[in-house]
Amino acid sequence: MFIIETMTAVISKKKIITFQEKILSWWKENRREFPWRDTTDPYYIMISEIMLQQTQAPRVVQKYLEFIERYQTLEGLAKATQTDLLSLWSGLGYNRRALWLQEAAREIVKTDRFPQTSKELRKLKGIGPYTARSILIFAFNYDLATVDTNIRRILIAEGFAKESTSEKELMFIAEQLVPEGKSRDWHNALMDYGSIVLTSNKTGIKPVSQQSKFKGSSREKRGKILKYLLDKKSATIDQLSEYTKTSSKQLEPILDKMIKENPGI
Repeated sequence: MFIIETMTAVISKKKIITFQEKILSWWKENRREFPWRDTTDPYYIMISEIMLQQTQAPRVVQKYLEFIERYQTLEGLAKATQTDLLSLWSGLGYNRRALWLQEAAREIVKTDRFPQTSKELRKLKGIGPYTARSILIFAFNYDLATVDTNIRRILIAEGFAKESTSEKELMFIAEQLVPEGKSRDWHNALMDYGSIVLTSNKTGIKPVSQQSKFKGSSREKRGKILKYLLDKKSATIDQLSEYTKTSSKQLEPILDKMIKENPGI
């Protein structure tokens, strides 16, 4: 094991090759299969990456397949009605992601060119640094690095970093480890390794931030409200209160936020 103490430190070539061989050899025998790994279409990759932002991969599979079947092109998604879009998205949570995805599709259709750089992608709604890099990696196999919770945990568990290592330092470390010309396979391999071998439970390494409990949360209530509205088309606050088992007083700030985020609701 070895620790990179500062961003000025450079990992030896031997250690890099040893680590790369270890991960890719393991992945050759243990890779997980997901439908978005069967395509390099940047539109489909963008869909999968936004769906995967706050939802576990196995839960995304069916929704992803339904989504690309319904909206096979950027133009199709750009023209979709909000009701159909949110109805299809229902079950994934964080419904604003669907609206942001549609807004991104509309912007790309306007320019008639899919963004080719992280800077261009980050101008689109709902796409931050991690998602932008992931799209470029999985769609174009660019020699870039990106660090999610799984990859961070691997870097710590394998001795490349510490739990206190900053995001900037983690990226510096990760960039040194990417095998040239194999960024797509490399990141898929790391994500699988972190999900199967170096899990949070096995390593005891906690994520920087943990997702709040869903049961009984405002997120759960938002999902129920949206489901009811998509089904009934309209509702009074009393009806929503009864359906969600929540007092009108508690629902008011949730509804206010939903309306602010989506005036057409």
